[in-house]
Amino acid sequence: MSEATEPAIGVAGFRPRVWAPRAERVRLHLDGAVEPMRRLDAGEDSTPSASGAAEAAALGILSGSAVGWWVWDGAGLPEGARYGFLIDDDETPLPDPRGRSLPDGVHALSEVIAAHPTALELAGGDADAHRGDTHHRGARRSDTHHHGERWPGRPLAGGVIYELHIGTYTPDGTLDSAIERLDHLVELGIDFVELLPVNGFNGVHNWGYDGVAWFAVDDSYGGPEAYRRFVAAAHERGLGVIQDVVYNHLGPSGNYLPRFGPYLRDGSRNTWGDSVNLDEVEVRSYILDNARLWLDDYGVDGLRLDAVHALVDQQKPHILAELGTQADALSDALGRPVTLIAESDLNDPVMFEARADAGGSTGAAGAVDAGSGSGGTTADGDESGYGLTAQWSDDYHHAVHVALTGETTGYYADFAPLGALAKAATQGFFHDGTFSSFREREHGRPIPSQLPTASLVTFAQDHDQIGNRAEGDRLTATLSPRRLAVAAVLNLLSPFTPMLFMGEEWGASTPWQFFTAHPEPELGKATAEGRIAEFAKMGWDADAVPDPQDPQTFARSNLDWSELDQPGHRELLAAHRELIRLRHELPEFGTTTFADLSATVDEDARTLAIRIRSLVVAVNLGLGEFTLPADELLFRTSDDVVSTAEGVLALPPDSAALIRLAE
Repeated sequence: MSEATEPAIGVAGFRPRVWAPRAERVRLHLDGAVEPMRRLDAGEDSTPSASGAAEAAALGILSGSAVGWWVWDGAGLPEGARYGFLIDDDETPLPDPRGRSLPDGVHALSEVIAAHPTALELAGGDADAHRGDTHHRGARRSDTHHHGERWPGRPLAGGVIYELHIGTYTPDGTLDSAIERLDHLVELGIDFVELLPVNGFNGVHNWGYDGVAWFAVDDSYGGPEAYRRFVAAAHERGLGVIQDVVYNHLGPSGNYLPRFGPYLRDGSRNTWGDSVNLDEVEVRSYILDNARLWLDDYGVDGLRLDAVHALVDQQKPHILAELGTQADALSDALGRPVTLIAESDLNDPVMFEARADAGGSTGAAGAVDAGSGSGGTTADGDESGYGLTAQWSDDYHHAVHVALTGETTGYYADFAPLGALAKAATQGFFHDGTFSSFREREHGRPIPSQLPTASLVTFAQDHDQIGNRAEGDRLTATLSPRRLAVAAVLNLLSPFTPMLFMGEEWGASTPWQFFTAHPEPELGKATAEGRIAEFAKMGWDADAVPDPQDPQTFARSNLDWSELDQPGHRELLAAHRELIRLRHELPEFGTTTFADLSATVDEDARTLAIRIRSLVVAVNLGLGEFTLPADELLFRTSDDVVSTAEGVLALPPDSAALIRLAE
């Protein structure tokens, strides 16, 4: 690290500093003592003076601006020190907005953690190569090595993602206990583990989307050191790690950011709360630095960006483009892929179309040039994309779900025809400028045919689509074993980047329900009543909706690992292993563009054939037999899928197969 730059915030040896532009006075609460803090000097019109800017840069402040920043002039804090900030005349200490550890919860003091080398330092790269400056420069991390060597990383293209929630993945609900189950994922053939948010939240358990301490790993999961151990253990087994992060809102309890500064937009709300104020440069820096924390300090391989459609950003470049630029620079410096995946319901390929500064590269998603001929116009008017690696496609999930279950209520209505699945499987989005009856307007934009299909992450089940059902029931509660096998085929043999939700591989019978543990009685009551009222409007029996505050709701959502060896579960697990093995073996998966895809569908017979170059995924959801040419049978969901004549395959009802046609 630069000799002029102090250690990162929250890391041993650093001097506490905080952005509080509206405060008249800021004091440091340090292990029970109170110390004054100094506001970095600023010039006229809120522009930094030369001395203030130099000191800000030395402190690792991204903007290089002294405006609004306060610093303590004492010696660096040791590991284990507890500290907080007193704003103006309020004598209640607040935790550091960038604090790394909160062992006593989000309302208590921050803790200074041990220093470890960053991924860049271990790689021998330039710590400043991918950012103008760094809040976390100087943090030291010890465990990014892969079998004693530097972790080479993984590209997203051709990979399979496994989404899990630390708190319900194992009985102990910790990062260390999750390590004990990583070998199961290796045997399954998984490439990436995607963790639901682990940042600090209030209460003993939570989905993670009520986080308020973005830079801390929640102590209930084991805190920052356990997180390091998890990443190291995953890398030792050849597994990449993707961390789910939330930049569009903060949780309802323990959010002290507005006490420090204008982190939230006045009068602007989204579904989950006040919108984050992206008009403020230091708030943008807060997000960029948080992304770097996971990618560099902890060495994870990628981020899943929650609900980016809820980000209100009128600046250029868009915050997503800035995140993409930072990730690409970090990837270049590390010499390995860095993946950014957006969750977006906009159905707009702007998310993964190339940025103007990216030279037409698609980054980690694939080697296909996405820069020329896309003709896209972004939401902010720029004729280029944000350059992320990929985005989720809810449309593919909806089409698969409706085809298998027959549910057509709410937003599922438009997906009733089997042709909706054929379109989603070949064009990525079903709504690509078409009328959405649920939204009551035209929605989406087509994906250019030359883009790589790996740029879409698709799934048959995920945390949202299960947990936001009234009873949190999985497909296991609805489908026959034969249809569960078909679901596995449609998921794992899609032309996109498939993702499994924990337990899906063996057909877990446990639900995954919406649970909270707000300690404030009023908040807990409001959450429970709001949940019940929401589903009552949709016709659900209020008595059937679990109380999210009931501890049993959380307990029911824990996986039952004893099911692995039980009949029915064992066979479905074997099918998932074989499908993933085939996916890794066949070059068509992970190297295709949308131009390589086509499909035929028979609505009356309820049959579908999806062609991926010379491969065909054949599905029969009807009542009769489905026959089609097949030069080579590569996979079948059941033994009654048989050849009836030379070069002809017959699929009985509720079955699927993967075949190859002669070129």
